[in-house]
Amino acid sequence: MTAPATDPQAPSWERDGVRLEIHGELAVVTLCRPKRRNAQSPALWRVLAAAGCDLPGSVRVVLLRAEGVSFSAGLDRAMFTPEGIPGEPTFLQLAASSDQELDAAIASYQEAFTWWRRPDLVSIAAVQGHAVGAGFQLALGCDLRVVAEDVQFAMKETSLGLVPDLAGTKPLTELVGYARALEICATGRWVGAEEAAAIGLANLVVPGEELDAAARDLAAALLAAPRGAVIETKALLQGAAGRSFDEQRSAERAAQARRLRELAGIGD
Repeated sequence: MTAPATDPQAPSWERDGVRLEIHGELAVVTLCRPKRRNAQSPALWRVLAAAGCDLPGSVRVVLLRAEGVSFSAGLDRAMFTPEGIPGEPTFLQLAASSDQELDAAIASYQEAFTWWRRPDLVSIAAVQGHAVGAGFQLALGCDLRVVAEDVQFAMKETSLGLVPDLAGTKPLTELVGYARALEICATGRWVGAEEAAAIGLANLVVPGEELDAAARDLAAALLAAPRGAVIETKALLQGAAGRSFDEQRSAERAAQARRLRELAGIGD
């Protein structure tokens, strides 16, 4: 059965550019402003953050996809005009706010980009066409990325005199290393599908017409394993960079003990 997470909110969510569907253990989040190339705004970020909060506890895998020729062309260009977006603070107003107000505003925007790596979920971004700036960072927010052959990633913030501030710098550095991450961000150059696969940005590259099917196949493979085993494995891998070799071995032993006891029916 397919249904929006919260029926009364669904129409307004779609007006802001997001559709949420629940298929049992799979949630599908779709960026649905194809005529605007899924340009992002604070309203869209609020809905994306709400989608993460509204997921039923039964959901194990989240698929992020986008309608149209582009995954997301980045920030809505209206945000760069003096008038801004109606009902939202302009860049000039943000710049003139207090340190605390400015920090709180950016932190609220980041909420749309951070829940995808929750320990109880595995998230997949299916990316086609342009994924620019905020679009690139949204794809980086997910655990895994399946991309179409026409994909073009770019971090254009520095060309605008800004920095990537939507939680994308850490996953980018973890995926491709410091030197390459710096070069990609500082130059704002395009990264195509072949390079994305070679440097670890993409888990899989497929023809555009096969993108949705390939992402759903990956989701099905993730759902085939027991939930507890996937959660424990994700936690081991997420924490590995911050542990020594011996600490990681200890974490593996503790995780395996929990799994064995749960399988034996004697867990806590």
